[in-house]
Amino acid sequence: MKLLSLNVGRPRPVPYTDQPEGVTGIDKQPVGRPVRVAAPGPKGVGASGVAGDAVCDTRHHGGDDQAVYAYAREDLDAWERELGRPLPSGCFGENLTTEGLDVSGALIGERWRIGSGLVLEVTSGRIPCRTFQGHLGERGWVKRFTRKGVTGAYLRVIEPGEIRAGDPIEIVHRPDHAVTAALQFRAVTTERDLLPGLLVAGDALHAETLAAARKYMAAQAR
Repeated sequence: MKLLSLNVGRPRPVPYTDQPEGVTGIDKQPVGRPVRVAAPGPKGVGASGVAGDAVCDTRHHGGDDQAVYAYAREDLDAWERELGRPLPSGCFGENLTTEGLDVSGALIGERWRIGSGLVLEVTSGRIPCRTFQGHLGERGWVKRFTRKGVTGAYLRVIEPGEIRAGDPIEIVHRPDHAVTAALQFRAVTTERDLLPGLLVAGDALHAETLAAARKYMAAQAR
């Protein structure tokens, strides 16, 4: 398992985002230099955990629980075959394009060491948005991506560090439950009845998912 590509984005104006200034950093490009990764701060204040990477709409993106986004090269290859077009690493807005790792099947709370120092923890799957659809230029993309459910994973920073493309990825912790990033995604989007089952992942869950699961349980108890 390795980090195939490390990708960062710069702000640019586009017609397909509702970000107040009309800019997005979703168009991420591979970089060959080492890059530091650290916790960016709470959502709404912090942006990307990857130095030099732009997260422009901090209302919905970025923050400690979404500090880094990873997507598997194998899943990009599958999308290439389905869409009939090339999909370069970084084009899904992912910071980390991995090789040999089941990213959407990663467990919430699973921890990865990348390179010699960085340790990341899986928090959730990625919910597609209008900006993602506009960036790819695929009609009906939000529904299509949701239906397929190959979400990639958001991660929080446990131990900061410097990484670069080619670094090895090691799974250093796997929690004792079966809640994957893909399952979390289904629970918060199309299958809300799955929300109670997420609670076994505890505080490793994205804070918003944890709150939603608890709210659902409370409503069911009334």
